[in-house]
Amino acid sequence: MKKQVMIFSLVIFILLATLGTFLILSPRSIPVCGDGTTYNNCSETEPYFCLNGTLLEKASICSCSDFSLVRGEKCFAKYQLEPKNISLNYTLRGEKGQINFTVYKNMSDYLSNIPRYLTPTNGEETTLLDFRLKSLNEKNQRKLLIPLAVAIKNIAKNQDDQARIAISLVQNIPFGSTNKIVNFLGVGIEYYRYPYEVLYDMQGVCGEKSALLVFLLRELGYGTSFLYYSKENHEATGIRCPIEKSLDESGYCFIETTGPSIITDSQTEYVTGSLTSLPEILPISGNSVFGETNFYEYNDAKILENIRGVANDYGAVNYIEHVQFTNLVKKYGLVTFEEEF
Repeated sequence: MKKQVMIFSLVIFILLATLGTFLILSPRSIPVCGDGTTYNNCSETEPYFCLNGTLLEKASICSCSDFSLVRGEKCFAKYQLEPKNISLNYTLRGEKGQINFTVYKNMSDYLSNIPRYLTPTNGEETTLLDFRLKSLNEKNQRKLLIPLAVAIKNIAKNQDDQARIAISLVQNIPFGSTNKIVNFLGVGIEYYRYPYEVLYDMQGVCGEKSALLVFLLRELGYGTSFLYYSKENHEATGIRCPIEKSLDESGYCFIETTGPSIITDSQTEYVTGSLTSLPEILPISGNSVFGETNFYEYNDAKILENIRGVANDYGAVNYIEHVQFTNLVKKYGLVTFEEEF
């Protein structure tokens, strides 16, 4: 009997030792920053260093390649002149937050002087995606937008929450057009702001704000796309998500950027009416899929759609639907008017 007890105890000891080793070696137990960098290591994003869960600029430890100047622990690009401080607001599950960010007039001026047209090469026609990639991939702009993506990563370690913050942040930038016109072959065409200019001006139209959001989501690792509605002349953002929850089973979930809204909610009423056509999908590279776990936005958008339907059919909603609507307004920071429902 004693021998059996000893054997049993030994088995338990081995199992516990194995479990302990697994827990020690498990990636989940290794402390990391919001971008996945382990503590006390340099991030792939220069010159950031992971210190106690926060990405900090540490030029003395991490490199500053392609930057023109190092000041203390920071890397400075040549366009970081004439700073202006802005406040970017967001809502995450009903909690309001703010990111204070510095933008630079010199960078905005540099971008404004870049031609807004593309010259065809090898006889190939340029596409809308070519134009969008031109604005997304401007390398000097990227250097000064990366700190915003890092700031988002420092707020939330959960990748989907990082995306939620970026989405809400862009949605809360005021909608506004520019009066600028650029000349191309003697024809005046509407000026299209680059993502950084949207931040500097703190306003943008649908396509401009969508480009800023695509930039941020791509830096956060997500597969993204532009959703272009030619019939309605409207542009939105797509984020890779489970196919069964995506727009027309495209693999991309709809995100409206003109104002606060819920991911997958494409039934917003616009000045020109609602979106009735299917969009042209312009995919951008990225691997991560949003909403593989706890995609609560999908169900919330369905609830809002139902409330809208009831309100349109009967001109009013009941008490429960009113409470649901009020909760959604708070949860996503939706802009509404009391008399709507």
